[in-house]
Amino acid sequence: MLGFLKEPVVVTAKINVSLVALTVMGLMSRLWGLCYPRAVVFDEVYYGQFVSLYMKRIFFVDDSGPPFGHMLLALGGYLGGFDGNFLWNRIGAEYSINVPVWSLRLLPALAGALCVPLAYQILAELHFSHCAALGAALLILLENSLITQSRFMLLESILIFFILLAVLSYLKFYNLQKHSSFSGSWWFWLLLTGVACSCAVGVKYMGLFTYMLLLATAGLHFWHMIGDQNFSNVSLLCHFLARALALIIIPMGLYLSFFYVHLALLYRSGPHDQIMTSAFQASLEGGLARITQGQPLEVAYGSQITLRNVLGKPMQCWLHSHTNTYPIRYENGRGSSHQQQVTCYPFKDVNNWWIVKDPGMQQLVVSNPPRPVRHGHIVQLVHGITTRYLNTHDVAAPLSPHSQEVSCYIDYNISMPAQNLWRVEIVNRESDTDVWKTILSEVRFVHVNTSAVLKLSGASLPEWGYRQLEVVGEKLSKGYHQSMLWNVEEHRYGKSQEQKEREVELHSPTQMDISKNLSFMAKFTELQWKILTLKNEDTEHKYSSSALDWITMDTNIAYWLHPTSGAQIHLLGNVATWASANAAALLYLCLSLWYLLRRRRRIYDIPEDAWQLWMAAGGICGGGWAVNYLPFFLMEKTLFLYHYLPAVTFQILLIPVVLQHLSDHLCRSVLLKSMFSALVVAWFSWVYFVYCTFSPLTYGQPALAPAELRALRWKDTWNILIRKQ
Repeated sequence: MLGFLKEPVVVTAKINVSLVALTVMGLMSRLWGLCYPRAVVFDEVYYGQFVSLYMKRIFFVDDSGPPFGHMLLALGGYLGGFDGNFLWNRIGAEYSINVPVWSLRLLPALAGALCVPLAYQILAELHFSHCAALGAALLILLENSLITQSRFMLLESILIFFILLAVLSYLKFYNLQKHSSFSGSWWFWLLLTGVACSCAVGVKYMGLFTYMLLLATAGLHFWHMIGDQNFSNVSLLCHFLARALALIIIPMGLYLSFFYVHLALLYRSGPHDQIMTSAFQASLEGGLARITQGQPLEVAYGSQITLRNVLGKPMQCWLHSHTNTYPIRYENGRGSSHQQQVTCYPFKDVNNWWIVKDPGMQQLVVSNPPRPVRHGHIVQLVHGITTRYLNTHDVAAPLSPHSQEVSCYIDYNISMPAQNLWRVEIVNRESDTDVWKTILSEVRFVHVNTSAVLKLSGASLPEWGYRQLEVVGEKLSKGYHQSMLWNVEEHRYGKSQEQKEREVELHSPTQMDISKNLSFMAKFTELQWKILTLKNEDTEHKYSSSALDWITMDTNIAYWLHPTSGAQIHLLGNVATWASANAAALLYLCLSLWYLLRRRRRIYDIPEDAWQLWMAAGGICGGGWAVNYLPFFLMEKTLFLYHYLPAVTFQILLIPVVLQHLSDHLCRSVLLKSMFSALVVAWFSWVYFVYCTFSPLTYGQPALAPAELRALRWKDTWNILIRKQ
């Protein structure tokens, strides 16, 4: 029974010394002097604000992408004991003693360092030689732009890490497919592929490009499996379900979990939640939740309400009226009804209050028991302070002449009768008998006489309208655009029939805990939609560039400048590497077209296994470059050089692929191979020379003299900062 103790227990392990050495060098290149400079560098001013909000648990919305990358940066701050108290107001501001700079920059630096061994392993899994894999890793190691980007509190290095991890995981999974399907390691690499893809998308939506590339690759490989008669129908079904689980279902679930954690952490109200719906705001601690707590849920006849437009663009606003009237004639000479103005006002105000009145009764208070308003009911909306009725008629709106004017009716006794009946349509109802609910219900108000819909046009009125937003009656409306939807935000049951007492009531604050009624999926859907649709005004930036500038690196970005010396940090690529990557991509394309033409003529210049290897490498490296670069030509947004880094990473991996192919198949004699090897050594020495030359701009030290800085301006388009003496 204890016989196994008679022999020693021996554990053997294979250690790839090259891989270990590359990892160590990657860590040294990214972690050395990580706290320098101890000042805000470029977009740290942007991401640092979100880290502070995480530390304080205050809700925010970032329209640049999902929250996973922000949470990783915040994790660094949390591990370093950051309390969130720092004013991220300008680039170059010195960090205070409470900011753990090393901890905040650690995760991006680690991610950037690990890209070096990942590059080695990707080439190895593509079945290229050790020298090719080593070359790919060294090129990533000596790429100045990747070093710069990974040494600060930025997201691109984390994105590239997860992209490369996803590619490597899929290649390992695919290589195990031939001899160990459904083994533990097979499942591990397949699942890790899906997890890494989800993490990449969760960091930035750019990760979606590589995810789609891997999905297409997996689909192509499965298509080939279908044609293989060695697989039974049951086996094919199992393979399909495994891939669907690992590459679609699990990534979707993980993506949802990022938002779940994000929303769980950020439970406090803040300035960003103003763009969210009232229901979302009420689910946050403080802010609107404090105001609306204890409100009645069901809107009834006699209810006093404020109506917030659901769209929230160009800004959040509430249906509003005041004693001023529309001018008799507008600037263009067109006439108006001279009725009381109705607008949408972007601030909370007593003139935002309206009373829901039953057209068949005179009372403006809630009966006992309350009579709730349901979908399809006809109501009148009485302005609380002026007691005039919300009205629309066949008069052109002031700024939108194709739409009807909306006003509060004044009886001028000029044969213009009131048209103040509105039908309540609950858009997000579950049945046609649903009750109109505070905050939760999104409603349309359809004018009974003209079928026009109460709508926020978004135009800003002139001085006579106090620059408030125009509200119109939209005629012949189809569908439910958000500008036509309104929800009750503040609500109380009216108790005072007398106007004087009612005005006092309207001025008093409201005190319905509705947070329990908003599910995670409802909050996720709203937040996801806001991220996708909320766009800041694009402004021209000093260092913005076009996608065409990136290939030849005709642009750079100044990240930081020392306040007194000439020390500075720039995002600049290794010129030798970028030029070589462009040449490798062009050569790969030309050779591939040549081989295809020759193969069409039944002329096979290279063996079939070499052809398959060539195409597989092109699909991953060339395809990775294309999907991460070409979409930027279709984007209407401010672009920067760092957007190109995922694409150029794949293009760099293509260099050793082309070099090995040239050596193996085009250099047929020993002399040619020797000459080619010498050229490769000389070329790599050039790459290393460029890396060393520009390292002062990569690391920010040592400080260079003006003459030295001018010497580094290899292109006229580079903006190297030189202080006047």
